[in-house]
Amino acid sequence: MIISQHQHDLDTPTGVMRTYRYSPAITGNYPCLIFYSEIFQQTAPIARSAKILASHGFHVLVPEVFHELNPIGTVLGYDDDGKDKGNNDKWTKPLESHDSDTVALIEFAKTLEGCNGNVGAIGVCIGGHLAYRAALNGNIKSAFCLYATDIHSNTLPANSGNNSLELIKDIQGEIHFIFGKQDPHVPVEGRIKLYQACQQSGINFHWQEVNAQHAFMRDEGERYDAALAITMYQQAVALFNRTLS
Repeated sequence: MIISQHQHDLDTPTGVMRTYRYSPAITGNYPCLIFYSEIFQQTAPIARSAKILASHGFHVLVPEVFHELNPIGTVLGYDDDGKDKGNNDKWTKPLESHDSDTVALIEFAKTLEGCNGNVGAIGVCIGGHLAYRAALNGNIKSAFCLYATDIHSNTLPANSGNNSLELIKDIQGEIHFIFGKQDPHVPVEGRIKLYQACQQSGINFHWQEVNAQHAFMRDEGERYDAALAITMYQQAVALFNRTLS
């Protein structure tokens, strides 16, 4: 499916958030996906992933996840400087600000011409955490979380009692977790802790561990697994077609 590309500057309580939209070019009534990026914001690999998803019949919104902390249009490099800046942003922005970003994105999606009103979330790395965090909002019908960091450790800044893991029972939609067994950012102990929380909470979840490293979806660098990435796209599309159409 051929897609179109657009930019929107959305107002949020913490400032203007540049959001990139990829939509089917053919007129229709499509669901919307919020695609949360890595700490580097919308890099070329993230844009390519968004296009793949959009071409399957979704409006895909890619917000600048650290819009308060960087000039509009900032893209960090996959190098030490970019990693240091992105990690500093991650430890600076509170989860409550991510929550208000999600509300703005949902409100925008529901007014978007050609959207059926159903919204899902997908993300990679910290974006996987933010997709999980978005699923705490009852408007998110399903979420696909790829190697989500920091959920198990409750290490992102948040108000007391508002850490992501302790709110897991608030998830109403279906949520999928995918982790690489060779991912040092989410060690086996952390995966066990999150899995047990999922079981004890009674949420509707799917759990999958694959033989892969962190960032195996990113089509730049030595950790990319193209065959596995294709499988993940297929699984995500199947989830969203089933829950959002």
